[in-house]
Amino acid sequence: MSDRATMLPPVDAAEERRLAALHALELINSAPEREFDAIVSLAAALLGTDWAAVTLIDEDRQWVKASHGNLQIEEPRELSICQYTIQADEVMVVPDAEADPRLEPRRVAYGRHDIRFYAGTPIHAPTGERIGALCVADPKPRRLEMPGDERLRELAILVDALIAARATAREAIRVAEESALQAEHLQRQERIMQQAQRLAMIGSWRLTLEDEGLGWSDNVYRIYGVPVGERMTVDRALDFYPPKARGMISEALARLIETGAIMDVEVDLITAQGVRRRVRSMAELELAGGQPVAIVGVFQDVTERWTMEQALRRSADQDELTGIANRAAFNRTIEKAIAASADGGDTLMLALVDLDGFKAVNDSLGHLAGDDVLKAVGRRLSASWLAGSFAARLGGDEFALIVTDNGLTRDPEEFARRLEADLRLPVTGVSGPIPSAGTVGTAMLREGDTVRDLVHRADETLYAAKRARQGERRRGERRGERRAG
Repeated sequence: MSDRATMLPPVDAAEERRLAALHALELINSAPEREFDAIVSLAAALLGTDWAAVTLIDEDRQWVKASHGNLQIEEPRELSICQYTIQADEVMVVPDAEADPRLEPRRVAYGRHDIRFYAGTPIHAPTGERIGALCVADPKPRRLEMPGDERLRELAILVDALIAARATAREAIRVAEESALQAEHLQRQERIMQQAQRLAMIGSWRLTLEDEGLGWSDNVYRIYGVPVGERMTVDRALDFYPPKARGMISEALARLIETGAIMDVEVDLITAQGVRRRVRSMAELELAGGQPVAIVGVFQDVTERWTMEQALRRSADQDELTGIANRAAFNRTIEKAIAASADGGDTLMLALVDLDGFKAVNDSLGHLAGDDVLKAVGRRLSASWLAGSFAARLGGDEFALIVTDNGLTRDPEEFARRLEADLRLPVTGVSGPIPSAGTVGTAMLREGDTVRDLVHRADETLYAAKRARQGERRRGERRGERRAG
């Protein structure tokens, strides 16, 4: 692998088909798109890496469609690990690029970033050719922990779906334009467009500016849940949207008419049957003689993609075992809570929870019993009396609550006693009751406090309470020994 000829695969018939499929999509050198950006951000968050990217492998270069971590947008193909990923049948994992014989003797780099850990999985054109990769990378060696490979594959499915939807939408618009220019083929082209729309849950629409006449394709009616052909007006169409979404669409339409800026809005829609859907509408001005005469656009039901994105986003912020927030979500939330309290003058209390005797439960009853205790603690920290306090598992048997309710913050000591009483209730496990207890330390936010200050004072309160409890236990043991003597 010392020269470029040995680095790059031979351009055979399969490679020619792959390159043709890649170029047909017109993705290389295209503008940033928020859906791809969102997926790479999710990939970095889910797998805990510094860098993530959607890459496209051209004949002699790698081009980055979307990245997290400020990666260089273009590299020679011989420097790309992703060129090997598109040949792999499974997720390609490189724990340490410097020690991987496939990559020796050179260092693999993206711009100024030295890549040590890498994991990637192929992404595909709608026709099935592997055109690039969804990958994550770090500057330090590491392993891909379960279920990292599954998460990477799921996100790659989203990338494939976006590429397919993008291609289908482009094709639908192209067909619509051709049908307007070729009246003799209108009926045939209309059938093709409707089939493409049904396949991708995409419809088309047109709004004439002079009389506000609104025309929909059949698939738009289907998405709205309205009988095909029923007369629609702009005002009635807007009635299907919640107030906030209605305002966003009205503003985008007004901006399009005033400035010519392309409309691209994704909002919630309530169908005629009362079902909430997620839809995306894209539109631009139609000109005649240089003057705008209508707005033409496409309309797509993106509920399935949006639902998967939200589920992945939640999993990035959620502790898998207890169902409450994880440390990363806690760190972001406490920062925002302190800033909001400083701006509004509201009270804020941090409560830290450390379970008592948890190691003994694991050692004597097993880790499944320990998991039952942790799940029960997650439920108790979400109890209704906590008035919507933000609960998080910080790791192991450590938990936290961000409390903003004035009724709860009025008496921190009473709050700690009540929460400790809740935590002392036995947990019902498969083999019977499991002992449960916890110590709580609280701290009220003071003017000028940072996150570090607040956590430090809550930590001090927690361990003072633990020392006091241990002292009481030792005094009780000595009294028992004296009575026995």
